[in-house]
Amino acid sequence: MTRPVPRPGVLAIDPYVPGKSPAPGAARVFKLSANETPLGPSPAAIEALRKLAPDIAAYPDGAATRLRRAIGVRYELDPARIVCGAGSDEIFALLAHAYVGLGDEGVYSQHGFLEYKIVILAAGGAPIAAPETNYTASVDAILANVTDKTKIVFVANPNNPTGTFLPVAEINRLARLLPSDALLVLDGAYAEYVRRDDYDAGIELVSASENVVMTRTFSKIFGLAGLRLGWAYAPAHVCDALNRIRGPFNVSSAAIEAGVAALADVAHIDAAAAHNDRWLPWLTREIRGLGLDVLPSVANFIAIRFPLEAGRTAADADRFLTARGLVLREIGAYGMPEFLRLTVGTQEANELVVAALSEFMRGAGTRARAAHG
Repeated sequence: MTRPVPRPGVLAIDPYVPGKSPAPGAARVFKLSANETPLGPSPAAIEALRKLAPDIAAYPDGAATRLRRAIGVRYELDPARIVCGAGSDEIFALLAHAYVGLGDEGVYSQHGFLEYKIVILAAGGAPIAAPETNYTASVDAILANVTDKTKIVFVANPNNPTGTFLPVAEINRLARLLPSDALLVLDGAYAEYVRRDDYDAGIELVSASENVVMTRTFSKIFGLAGLRLGWAYAPAHVCDALNRIRGPFNVSSAAIEAGVAALADVAHIDAAAAHNDRWLPWLTREIRGLGLDVLPSVANFIAIRFPLEAGRTAADADRFLTARGLVLREIGAYGMPEFLRLTVGTQEANELVVAALSEFMRGAGTRARAAHG
């Protein structure tokens, strides 16, 4: 018996596995595994969805004109150089589909977002992981892995799942030294959270370049992850390529209307950023005080390293926390099996996590002493 067979390489792709949501047996669940904002979406976005409800029988505007204009106003960009998609994930896939083919290569950092490898493979290319230094992307390592086969380079800045970042001088150096026929994609999913003076999401660099693209998302600080909405700011010729291959109605009416409303609610965005400004350093300080290593993060999450000894591993901590309704992200797929990633949550969730980790570490120490007599 014969049946359709995917083209070579498709079944060799490891599918992306999202962070878990349930915590069986727990009375309450705090989902801290997907870097969602604890403040939720803007009330204005919710109201926009309510008003849209009677009109969902109609197709959306395929060009997402109102949304691109709203993005242009907020970030002072030319709407003609903006392409919207069903999350920045779709933008990554479109870029790889447009610029990577059989025999080509795509480069990303060692602990970079898993989707980069997936879209490179799906396009028929070979993914190349450049080593990181102290869990931070290295421009020198990226450049060392660029060859005449390299068609695309992905850099998440800040990076997920580490929370580390490259300063603007290093990003500019990478763009300057990268071959002009290779596309540099700067993933700024967490850009709105960064408070460093030496950070830049890449808008000016894109404006001045022919081979640099910046992507952003509405899934994080804007609280619209469930609607799947992202966008790219790119050179005109890149936008032309993407618009030729994207779906004609790839962004829903709901995403368009909620996105426009969310962009206009500056107070809600500022409140989300202020909440993170308060709790990111608090979580980092408190968890380090328990004797655990926390990577320095500029995003809305932290990566916590656990010892490798029995009873104190990341897997042990994950089971302990999940049983108490605290769901963190296991990141072994990123080559970081000794870490758990923790999203900054509500005040209640943050305090519960620290208390539970304190209990876990005390219990682990007690078990270790008992095991040694």
